[in-house]
Amino acid sequence: MSAQADAARQASAWLIQGGRPLGADPADILIADGMIVEVTRAGPADPARTSAGRRRQARTVDADGLVILPGLVDLHTHLREPGREDAETVASGTAAAALGGYTAVHAMANTDPVADTAGVVEQVWRLGREAGYCDVLPVGAVTAGLAGAQLAELGAMADSAARVRVFSDDGRCVSDATLMRRALEYVKAFDGVIAQHAQEPRLTEGAQVNEGKISARLGLAGWPAVAEEAIIARDCLLAAHVGSALHVCHVSTAGSVEIIRSAKAKGWRVTAEVTPHHLLLTEDLAVGYDPVYKVNPPLRTAADVAALRAALADGTIDCVATDHAPHPVEAKETEWAAAAFGMTGLETALRVVHAAMVETGLLDWAAVADRMSARPAAIGRLTFPAAAAGGGGGGGSGPADGRHGCPLAPGSPANLVLYDPAAGEAVDPDTHASRSKNTPFAGMKLPGRVVATFLRGSPTVLDGRLVR
Repeated sequence: MSAQADAARQASAWLIQGGRPLGADPADILIADGMIVEVTRAGPADPARTSAGRRRQARTVDADGLVILPGLVDLHTHLREPGREDAETVASGTAAAALGGYTAVHAMANTDPVADTAGVVEQVWRLGREAGYCDVLPVGAVTAGLAGAQLAELGAMADSAARVRVFSDDGRCVSDATLMRRALEYVKAFDGVIAQHAQEPRLTEGAQVNEGKISARLGLAGWPAVAEEAIIARDCLLAAHVGSALHVCHVSTAGSVEIIRSAKAKGWRVTAEVTPHHLLLTEDLAVGYDPVYKVNPPLRTAADVAALRAALADGTIDCVATDHAPHPVEAKETEWAAAAFGMTGLETALRVVHAAMVETGLLDWAAVADRMSARPAAIGRLTFPAAAAGGGGGGGSGPADGRHGCPLAPGSPANLVLYDPAAGEAVDPDTHASRSKNTPFAGMKLPGRVVATFLRGSPTVLDGRLVR
């Protein structure tokens, strides 16, 4: 950030001038005291306007040609802290999130120690507040130690300062049907959500890549689609049986889409996410044995990618979630079988969605805002007023604190991102804030660039050349 932009961070009022909210006609957005105060058609200020004084005092951002979106919300981020600070910290991970346009991320529980107690989730939450780049909402473990043997302290985590509402053993499947039922029943008391990593362990033992022609050609153990689909089908039935909320993590197959579509048609409380890499990349990339493409669930076929895109477009899949999974160099730059599963994604997610969904005509910018902000915020229970949200993180107080996914309208918290759709360059992991560089998009030219991110009216990312 330039010295000019760094000094401007202290401004209490901002006028974002001439940008295109949700890709529509140009407008001016006035921000003061962490809130959106006014949205008006772009043009000369009316001196009789009640906000004229605030407009004169505000720092101006020239947003001509930029798309303005509500701050992005990620339901699936691995920040690694505590325990794996060699791969990522809350500070580095949330700095990466801000560079990608995110104002809130949900931090997964597979840390060391596991986030399965009130103490650990509060530690992660407070680290997010101290870093200040975006709000950090800890995801609590479903089972103690992710061991799949007994439920974790779900109620204590829900009642903690972190106010946990999403629980997941992500990285491992809650494969015991009785435990899964009990978890779904338990979280009903506080409107919680169980986010399932759908992977039948007995069908994926030793699995390395998608099961099919590529796995046979490479001589690597195959990962069958049915291992994902069987768990999703079971859990949809369990959620319907107990009347609870199920969220399906990183959907990757066409068959999974059909199961989720059927569950939604029946009115069951089921939501789902897809990752950016599953929207753009296919199993064919594994042919070179480059472990940067090793991920859980694995990259699938072109037909699966097409089904996922269509499902995101029609709303069967509710949202995009990064599954940002940073790893140190030694964990990825090794032989395929020994390499860790996972890819980074926070800093490239919006650009990938632009390429896979907007440039193909499947989504417009309003729909991108819905899938990357409004819906994930609702699933993560971030649309509540501050009093219900228990603070929300990142400092500040009042009605703006803790809410995300809100419309770009007066009275909403000033969480927003300015995006230049006309930009585009090759992805360079050396420019990323993440402590790890295992992006599958390195060297790939992607469209667009995030030029500013505002969290409750304060810029966490800002191209100083735009400030007037």
